[in-house]
Amino acid sequence: MNMEKEIKILFVDDEVNVLDSMRRQLRKRYDIVTALSGREALEKMKTEGPFAVVVSDMRMPEMDGIQLLKEMKALYPDTVRMMLTGNADQETATEAVNQGQIFRFLTKPCPVALLTTSIALAVRQHRLITAEKQLLDETLNGTVKVLSELLSFAKPTAFSSVSRVRAMAMDIARSLGLSSLWQMDIAVLLSQVGCVTLPDELLSKIYSGVELSAEEEEMYRNHPKIAASLLEHIPRMENVAFIIEHQFKDYSVYAERSEYIEDEDELSLAAQILKAAFAYDMLMFRGKSHEEVIRDMSHQQELYNPRVVKRIKKVRYDDTSQEVLSLRVQDLAVGMVVEKEIIAKNGTLLAPRGQELTWPVLQGLVNFSRKVGVKEPIMVRMNRTA
Repeated sequence: MNMEKEIKILFVDDEVNVLDSMRRQLRKRYDIVTALSGREALEKMKTEGPFAVVVSDMRMPEMDGIQLLKEMKALYPDTVRMMLTGNADQETATEAVNQGQIFRFLTKPCPVALLTTSIALAVRQHRLITAEKQLLDETLNGTVKVLSELLSFAKPTAFSSVSRVRAMAMDIARSLGLSSLWQMDIAVLLSQVGCVTLPDELLSKIYSGVELSAEEEEMYRNHPKIAASLLEHIPRMENVAFIIEHQFKDYSVYAERSEYIEDEDELSLAAQILKAAFAYDMLMFRGKSHEEVIRDMSHQQELYNPRVVKRIKKVRYDDTSQEVLSLRVQDLAVGMVVEKEIIAKNGTLLAPRGQELTWPVLQGLVNFSRKVGVKEPIMVRMNRTA
């Protein structure tokens, strides 16, 4: 099979004979798709993409080539953009490069050898872009996984709240129309990383609702800044670091800066979701009912975004779809959720209620079981559909 034949190239020109010529010259090597206008090209990008390369004419009715390639850059940044035009003045070329960030600027009539070479180089550029992006995505996902699993092992109390809050925060983000959901998800997963610097006794006091001293309060409220300082040096994590750093900021700060609350930027809104979701979880963890927590948060509009609280009010995660199991350590599995805190025979808390079991946590439980002993049976929940 010709692997290049699977590569899709989009040609855009308002002259049918030009498009027919391109198809004849390149159809044996590539999957050629054509469009007679910029609007048609955008529609085909949406319905027939992804495309490795788009080659556009300059002068077309309604939308010219520069406008089209500028939109392509914004909507489909991985697609390599080229211009093939009879209008080869310097101003056009400069504008195409600056606005559309094109890879090649070719003039009509274009020799077949030059066209095929340019297309081949554009395809190569596309492969480099997508390979780099895939590598970066895999590296980023691996980094997040390592950090979250280290947190689950080092500070199980803090990580257990992440396990409980994650689904709720993502539901709220979707319902409020956040576009970068991956940033929201990673922000939730790593929001408590700074807690690795806090003493276990302090975390226990926080989740138990015990009053903190001024020094303890300052230590706790500083953990988002610590996490942000760690994450901001990782590529593509700058926005995630911002969300995490601002998770304790009161809603009144945002409400006072503009009378148009609907125009909040996404990162600030994501930080407000974090603040409200973790506050809700902590109050529920301390034994309050859903109704009590919503009432309290609704009366604290200086602290919590009313739009977020309104979404939380509709959230109901009952356990009727989950089965409670009574197991020994050796029977536990990744993905199970602790129903009743797991304690070693010497009294050490190994996993709090609500913590999702990860591989490092399971290994820790096995090690404690062998050397110290773990109180059994262990109560966990598991989705019946799992």
